[in-house]
Amino acid sequence: MTAGTLQHGSSHGDGLDLRAEGHWTAEHARALEPLADKLTYGHEQVSRLVFDATRITQLDTYGAWLIERTLRIWAGRGADVRLVGLPPTYGNLFAKVRAGQQKLTPLKHKQTGIGATLESVGRTMTAVFSDLFTIFQMAGQLVVAFLSVCANPWRFRFTSLINHLERVCWHAVPIIILITFLIGAIIAQQGIFHFRTFGADIYVVDMVGVLVLRELGVLIVCIMIAGRSGSAYTAELGSMKMREEVDALRTMGFDPVEVLVLPRILALIIAVPILTFIGAMAALYGGGLVSWLYGGIDPKIFMSRLHESISMKTFAVGMIKAPFMALIIGLVACMEGMQVKGSAESLGAKTTDSVVKSIFLVIVIDGLFAVFFAAVGI
Repeated sequence: MTAGTLQHGSSHGDGLDLRAEGHWTAEHARALEPLADKLTYGHEQVSRLVFDATRITQLDTYGAWLIERTLRIWAGRGADVRLVGLPPTYGNLFAKVRAGQQKLTPLKHKQTGIGATLESVGRTMTAVFSDLFTIFQMAGQLVVAFLSVCANPWRFRFTSLINHLERVCWHAVPIIILITFLIGAIIAQQGIFHFRTFGADIYVVDMVGVLVLRELGVLIVCIMIAGRSGSAYTAELGSMKMREEVDALRTMGFDPVEVLVLPRILALIIAVPILTFIGAMAALYGGGLVSWLYGGIDPKIFMSRLHESISMKTFAVGMIKAPFMALIIGLVACMEGMQVKGSAESLGAKTTDSVVKSIFLVIVIDGLFAVFFAAVGI
């Protein structure tokens, strides 16, 4: 389908002729509106305007509205405005659009260049600080709910915790094993392929061991958990917000953070270290299997070299990071879920934001831990 165009025709003195062509429909709104804006604001001194619609081949309500808005803006400046050549088929549609618009919102002059860039940067920074403030706010509410539950243990939802633990941990084991196994196998294959050039095949064991236990194991698991469980948390809480179940809990005197958020985040904090351990073992198994089949490294030699190349500290570094990453995934997921408004579009947008922000913050935390462990010599 051909997109519509708007071009200059012949100009006489302070008069301007515009020639519209093609499909003026909502499907091409993204291309048509900038064209109308550009020609409207580029000729401020025009006193006579002729809008030629002879070549328009298709017109819908949006196209008629855009033409009418353009004409009214020039008419508002005191110009003599005429619309000519509109196909009779669309005459009734255009008349209804003209009759239905008593007041038109002036076109917003779009900023370009440095001003637009600074505005965009400012809006982004404002959104980032707003999100950080909301995350800290959610963390504070979580601490209050946790202390309240510690003071009154019978109020804690153990059934909810076990239910979420089963869904987050037990149901995720197969996919975690599969993905981490493949990651370990790929790392080993690529390592052997390149180390073989230098006759240093055996060092692939060091690389697989350190990478998997210290960095990639926990990182891959947390990214998968953010996409799988974090998005599920956001969708569940967002649906409850849309059905006003969260407001109903408050009306009945329950704290939604204590009832809904605390069991979910505790389940993540318990599950992620377990899944990290399982994922690390699967990745090592995948790396060892490929080293044997592709690199000819005997499993006994692989295990002996692995024992020499890694230490308990290597394993501890990965495991220490897991609960902190689980906490940030849970906080972001619950925060986004609680911010859902009453529409499916808002629910989808918040679910997407939850995954993106969780993965970003997990990587940031991993970087901060890397700097910290390097500073303390681990």
